[in-house]
Amino acid sequence: MAAPAQWQPNEDGLREICRLLEQQISPTPDHPQIWQQLQHYSQFPDFNNYLAFIFAHAEGTPVEIRQAAGLLLKNNLRTAFKSMEPLYQQYIKSELLPCLGAADRHIRSTVGTIISVVVQQGRVVGWPELLQALLHCLESNDLNHMEGAMDALSKICEDIPQELDSDVPGLPERPINILLPRLFQFFQSPHTSLRKLSLGSVNQFLMLMPKGLSQSVDQYLQGLFVLALDPAADVRKLVCAAFVQLIEVSPSFLEPHLRNVIEYMLQANKDADDEVALEACEFWSAYCEAQLHPDGLRDFLPRLVPVLLSNMVYAEDDESLVDAEEDESFPDRDQDLKPRFHSSRFHGADSMEDDDDDIVNIWNLRKCSAAALDILSNVFGDEILPTLMPLVQAKLATADDTTWKDREAAVLAIGAIAEGCINGLYPHLPEIVAFLIPLLDDKFPLIRSITCWTLSRYSKFVVQGIGHQTGHEQFEKVLMGLLRRILDTNKRVQEAACSAFATLEEEAAEELAPHLEIILQHLLCAFGKYQKRNLRIVYDAIGTLADAVGGELNQPRYLDILMPPLISKWQQLANSDKDLFPLLECFTSIAQALGPGFSQFAEPVFQRCLNLIQTQQLAKVDPVSAGVQYDREFIVCSLDLLSGLAEGLGNGIESLVAQGNLRDLLLQCCMDDASDVRQSALALLGDLARVCHVHLHPRLSEFLNVAANQLHTQELKESVSVANNACWAIGELAVKVHQEISPIVLRVIQCLVPILQHAEGLNKSLIENSAITLGRLAWVCPELVSPHMEHFMQSWCTALSMIRDDVEKEDAFRGLCAMVRTNPSGALSSLVYMCKAIASWHEIRSEDLHNEVCQVLNGYKQMLRNGAWEQCMSALDPPLKDKLSKYQV
Repeated sequence: MAAPAQWQPNEDGLREICRLLEQQISPTPDHPQIWQQLQHYSQFPDFNNYLAFIFAHAEGTPVEIRQAAGLLLKNNLRTAFKSMEPLYQQYIKSELLPCLGAADRHIRSTVGTIISVVVQQGRVVGWPELLQALLHCLESNDLNHMEGAMDALSKICEDIPQELDSDVPGLPERPINILLPRLFQFFQSPHTSLRKLSLGSVNQFLMLMPKGLSQSVDQYLQGLFVLALDPAADVRKLVCAAFVQLIEVSPSFLEPHLRNVIEYMLQANKDADDEVALEACEFWSAYCEAQLHPDGLRDFLPRLVPVLLSNMVYAEDDESLVDAEEDESFPDRDQDLKPRFHSSRFHGADSMEDDDDDIVNIWNLRKCSAAALDILSNVFGDEILPTLMPLVQAKLATADDTTWKDREAAVLAIGAIAEGCINGLYPHLPEIVAFLIPLLDDKFPLIRSITCWTLSRYSKFVVQGIGHQTGHEQFEKVLMGLLRRILDTNKRVQEAACSAFATLEEEAAEELAPHLEIILQHLLCAFGKYQKRNLRIVYDAIGTLADAVGGELNQPRYLDILMPPLISKWQQLANSDKDLFPLLECFTSIAQALGPGFSQFAEPVFQRCLNLIQTQQLAKVDPVSAGVQYDREFIVCSLDLLSGLAEGLGNGIESLVAQGNLRDLLLQCCMDDASDVRQSALALLGDLARVCHVHLHPRLSEFLNVAANQLHTQELKESVSVANNACWAIGELAVKVHQEISPIVLRVIQCLVPILQHAEGLNKSLIENSAITLGRLAWVCPELVSPHMEHFMQSWCTALSMIRDDVEKEDAFRGLCAMVRTNPSGALSSLVYMCKAIASWHEIRSEDLHNEVCQVLNGYKQMLRNGAWEQCMSALDPPLKDKLSKYQV
């Protein structure tokens, strides 16, 4: 396969590759063998030229083979284009351009995809002929040419819009500015495909809003208003999408036309095509989130609310209707098992994780309408009730089997407005809840499941009522009703009931204690009968229960129900089984709740965690001898369970740590390249420092250095949660090892001070932990920290004054007092800030710290003569001065 001046294919090679491609698309291909042969051919530097030739020239071969060549070419160019010989790059480009006008639609579509990949790899600048070719086709009046060019252009706009909005040498202006007038013209094309592709392409630039588009926005809006009534649903959908994006990114462009746009979206929300209606429905949430004045929408509410409610009724083809027929005897399908995400342990006030359980569910008009009603209720509050409630009541009043979907939508609506309309609903909540409870036993499974969800939205109210007789009875009815539904035979209802129950558990907390036995019986009965998918939710409900009732769980009669089934499951599952994840999380909550009561179960659990970590660390380098594929989630969940054991067992974990090789495994995890592994490892380091630091001792300096490395500004940007845990762990080690921390003190201070000085926009926990760790280092090594006081006193004291009273805050103030004793002049310029920090205490419970603070303040009072102390005091607000009077100044 040599390369003459103008490349030509070798006939035998051509035939052989065509034969392979034909086998590849046959109904029964031998994949491994074909793949091996294609791999062999791809070693030749001009293999991609063959694919381009077959794609562009093999007129006699079936179009499927040409298309297969094109798709393989596209995939190869993704990885190989930049390293190809320029001559070959040029050859492939020259073969692609004539295909833009190919007679076959599949070829036109495939060439657009390949061209977009070439532009991603080589940029517009590297292919000056492309823009000329596209413009030539767009102006040709030949439908195939116009469609082919438009298709390629729409893919470039979708994949890399910024490429078309950058300066290209040799062009008078940016490509997008040259293309926009052509695209606007196509808005009026008689051909649906061109209207759709041109509008879709311009829409891709709404986020970037290049200068050319913002200057011609009136022309664009006029085009949208013309296309708003397009006969093609695909085009109307794009018009709705454009208005949604505009209201999100440039609401000012729409403001002059807002009433007309809202009127149009209201009509589009009732479109016969579900996809158009769904796209229009997104507008209401976007409008509310754009923080435009609510008045613009207020007049439309009496017409909008009924549309949303009617769209909340299940569509005939909704997949949920089919799923709802499945009882627990149907085996789970693979696609039922959503991916699950474990969030690593985080020490502090506000974890970074965002709970979005619905990511994997299908988004549709029903859910979007309910979400819009939820947001509208949060913006307009009780104003929507006079329109909504009569409609809801009318739907609920129907009793026959044909109208069950209307009743279901009404229950969904009551749940959707639970937050926003709570004031207006409050007087009626006892009746609403009383009305919902019997629906838990409705004959239609989807009414049972939505009722579980809606009741969970009112769980705060249900729990608040426990104090009086009727409220207490209602709480018990909701509790027992949900427990009954947890044992429903329908899988969909099981899932809804378990999730709703977990929400109720969080609200009710220790109020659940009197009911623990019956709750555990129901949950563990479900544990015995649920299939894989719903089993995960039971684990969550058991874990949430343990978090809610804490030590109340630590009684033999409860443990006899709870632990045997879990331990038996624990023994059944192999070390490579991902069903271990939710079980590990569940054990973490139980270990923390039972405290020392977990010690009877601790040894095998501890050992298994070590084995899991060790196996995975081996799998990372040698999966064959480990016998499992590497999956770091096993490490993260095991580290978090070990943290739960350290927290629950306290010093009781010491004998376990002493026997095993946890220390060496942990150090390895602290240096892992995955941030979630480091995050959990550093949390465990801090937990072990608290309860058995002596076992960390042999490798203390390595642990300290690894933790300090996580605090550098570069790492900070990439992973705040890791830095947060590292900072906390260093502080925990400091108060245990005292002077032995001194080698890293200055390094850590250099990292913490910038965090405190640039606190705005940073994670709240990181700032709190930085302030506490700085104080702890100052407490154990005041002679090292105090010389640098004036650089950080102001920002440090500001951070200290934001922290709630607790033991960690006490440690930090011990550090403050120790530094002031060592270097009193270091705090003089920041005295007002220090006084504010001291005044932030509600009450210092430790008597010796209280006395130290008194000494510090009185020391400054004596040091500052000639009215200087009074001047400092006058800078404080009267309430702060009152608080300082506790300290005898």
